[in-house]
Amino acid sequence: MRLGLAALLWLLCLLRLSECAPPTCYSRALGLSKEVMALLDKIHTYHRTKTCAEVLPTIFLDVHNSCITTKLRDFLYVVLNHPNQYCRERPRIMLLKRKIQSLYTIITRICYRDLVFFTDDCEAIDTGHTRPYYAEDRLQLLQEER
Repeated sequence: MRLGLAALLWLLCLLRLSECAPPTCYSRALGLSKEVMALLDKIHTYHRTKTCAEVLPTIFLDVHNSCITTKLRDFLYVVLNHPNQYCRERPRIMLLKRKIQSLYTIITRICYRDLVFFTDDCEAIDTGHTRPYYAEDRLQLLQEER
């Protein structure tokens, strides 16, 4: 009985350790952008930070968009220079500031030239609506002509 339990525990430990691959620049940037978006959603819905979020511009992070560096820099400026001192001291706003600084550093310094940008649609970061790629537009036009 004990031998079977020990073998099961050993097998579970091996499975846990086998999933421990170091993150790549891309996976870290992608994961951190998702964390920032989730944190922004919490800030916009939480009653103590809802008034602080009114000053923050809307942003939809996409690490495949080349405009992300300028938009992150501008967003970070707004967070760092929030007009309300109370908001600057809120833990969630401070966490947001740290995560955005980390993401900006990863994209501009650590992973410089490792990330591949598929679009340069700056409007998509502001609105969340992406334009279809040229190939998709062309395919749709060809299908409509038939």
